[in-house]
Amino acid sequence: MAQQRQNIYIGAPGFRGLNTQDAPVGQDASFASIAENAVIDSFGRIGSRKGVKVVTTSATPLGTSDGIEQIFEYTKRDGTLIVFSAGNNNIFTGTTTLAAVTLPGGYSITANNWKIVSFNNDIYFFQAGHAALVSVAGSTTLIAVSDSAHAAPAGNEVIASFGRLWAADVVNNNYTVYWSNLLEGANWHGGSSGSLDLTTVWPTGYDEVTALAEFNDFLVIFGKRSILLYSGASSPSTMTLQDSITNIGCIARDSVQSTGSDLVFLSHTGVMSLGRLIQEKSNPIGSVSKNVRDEVVSNELLETGNVKSVYSAENALYLLIMPNNNLVYAFDMRGKLEDGSNRVTTWPFTGILCASRAESDGTLYLGVKTGIAEYEGYTDTSGVYTMKYYTQPLAFDDPSRVKMLKEINLTIIGGSGSSVVANWGYDYTQSYNKQLFEVDTTFISEYGISEYNVATSEYSSGIIVGIQKLKTTGSGKVVTIGIDATIDGKAFSIQELNTEAIIGRLI
Repeated sequence: MAQQRQNIYIGAPGFRGLNTQDAPVGQDASFASIAENAVIDSFGRIGSRKGVKVVTTSATPLGTSDGIEQIFEYTKRDGTLIVFSAGNNNIFTGTTTLAAVTLPGGYSITANNWKIVSFNNDIYFFQAGHAALVSVAGSTTLIAVSDSAHAAPAGNEVIASFGRLWAADVVNNNYTVYWSNLLEGANWHGGSSGSLDLTTVWPTGYDEVTALAEFNDFLVIFGKRSILLYSGASSPSTMTLQDSITNIGCIARDSVQSTGSDLVFLSHTGVMSLGRLIQEKSNPIGSVSKNVRDEVVSNELLETGNVKSVYSAENALYLLIMPNNNLVYAFDMRGKLEDGSNRVTTWPFTGILCASRAESDGTLYLGVKTGIAEYEGYTDTSGVYTMKYYTQPLAFDDPSRVKMLKEINLTIIGGSGSSVVANWGYDYTQSYNKQLFEVDTTFISEYGISEYNVATSEYSSGIIVGIQKLKTTGSGKVVTIGIDATIDGKAFSIQELNTEAIIGRLI
């Protein structure tokens, strides 16, 4: 009697991104169990991230420090661009060449966790335990922020919104929000400047301010365990508490990012959407990081540095950066899955410490140990990198029977000439059978560029479609299939994955 054969077809493999949260048995095959150095491209395919290309060629003032830990691009009113960055307990200007700014006499910097904002043609620098600094009209000589009576609060958080600066999280006072006079970032004690004591406002009785933001004309005050929304912040002396959210707060100042229609941030239970929280008034059924919740929470607890983030509209990415863990979570923000979460992949061992999007042209700047990098091309400055995609364990709709995998068929887009290792293993093993192959350069796409609406510049050799057929061996109840692709200058993505197995006896 002929043995039964079963086929699994996965169109757009990894379309739903990484899922480490749910039990692997019987999980949707469109989830990935590993998705490293990858993104979900605009056609729903899992593909290689872009490169981390260091543009700094002269970083002498950076010395041998941990690297660039904050970046901010400033556009002067005349259109001149200046990039400020922080590292080695100093502040720099420039990208290709880093030049240290001139600090006030006797001023000492002991950390690089600055919050930098632009307001009324000046740039302000706030950090806990440090007197606030200002660069007037982009000057490379910084001065301390003070008015005729007192200095600005030495807060760890500052935003420019509603026509003034707002600051909070002062050493030994993490319950007061301060605001400057209207249109005067250096005046914190005159005019309509003022402060708000939150000790009697927190819905849980006690909390501490971690971040501030503006959302839908509300002033948003993030505590670690709650969120306050104030209306009427354009006249802060009469603003009123409009809403509050309990049991969810923000635990990392620089995790807060506006995506245009929403605010996302890191909480004790993962990455959250403020819009969703406001709708549901509590922990939402589907958070942004639902599919990697426990992993994100665990890694955040292990993180000893300052968590950073960036939102890139051009790449539709929210990057959550854990610098000391050497790990980046890349959330695709094009749309949500049915459960309200966002698709996610990981970028391990990139050396990314921080990131910032340039308002002028959308350039995505990345802080690394050797200076400032840009997210572009498909080669890291340090060399080639490996993109990994592994399926969830596949049971071929019958987990009770033995499977003997016979063939893997891969349809690959781009990656001309790339070296790829195909992996397959049975019954949740971490020891895989492997087969090396090279993506062919002769299969020119039968799909026209106009049909896919992709510029050939995205791929160095035009759009190449390669179909690779691999013979396989072994047997087990479930099988996991993985791809390790060496990325060396060419974009690489997986269009289709077809597998065929013989279904054997009951176990």
